[in-house]
Amino acid sequence: MSETTPTTAPAATLAPATATACANTAGTSPATSAQPPLLDADELVAGYLPGVNILNGASLTLGQGEIVGIIGPNGAGKSTLLKALFGLVHISGGSLKLKGENITNMRADKLVARGVGFVPQTENVFPTLTIRENMQMGAFQAPKLFAERFDYVTSIFPRLAQRSTQVAGSLSGGERQMVAMGRALMMQPAVLLLDEPSAGLSPMLQDETFIRVRQVNKAGVSVVIVEQNARRCLQICDRGYVLDQGRNAYSGAGRELLNDPKVISLYLGNLEEAVEEAGQ
Repeated sequence: MSETTPTTAPAATLAPATATACANTAGTSPATSAQPPLLDADELVAGYLPGVNILNGASLTLGQGEIVGIIGPNGAGKSTLLKALFGLVHISGGSLKLKGENITNMRADKLVARGVGFVPQTENVFPTLTIRENMQMGAFQAPKLFAERFDYVTSIFPRLAQRSTQVAGSLSGGERQMVAMGRALMMQPAVLLLDEPSAGLSPMLQDETFIRVRQVNKAGVSVVIVEQNARRCLQICDRGYVLDQGRNAYSGAGRELLNDPKVISLYLGNLEEAVEEAGQ
């Protein structure tokens, strides 16, 4: 059984025996040596301004069929990491590979064509367009596939078919999140990047969102999810990474991170308090 892995954790570290066991698993992928990880980010350095780095050596791997969660305090670089994976933030150091191919700083539209989908936290639907028209925008690069992909997406999210003529701007927050996820699935991605999908939603709608993430994953899409709802995220993910100051602090199986005393004391308590305050 793999252990929770401290990499460059702040101040506190795991017990020596645990740290030793973890040394063999840090930064590794569930993929075998014969099969490269689906997505492999190695020591990424990136930021929004030249010389001002938000990421300072962050790494992650995503295997086929996995859900990988990224948690950490505000300002840790979680969303920046996701945007760097999708070509929206310039990577100045490290490398990024998709199925073994170097995609470092590849444009977002090229990544979509190669099977990477992205759902931003905000402004993630076209509010003046109907649900169906939003799905058409999702299939913009391959319009001939629209009917087939629309049937596929609505098999996962039946409500999208039921309300296909409704304007997206009139939907609830949870329904808009469903539209955003559905649109990202229209190009048949192998990898789906989700940035704070439960942000701003009620606890009930948050639960629905995480259920949808599991549904998408069971349909064959590997997922990287950034979340402030750390506990719920770690409950559904196969593996997780704790980011702090733009670099990996801990990594390991989701359930192990969820139950690790050091991770709980350093991160989960503060993150849960922040989520509760945001919901008030």
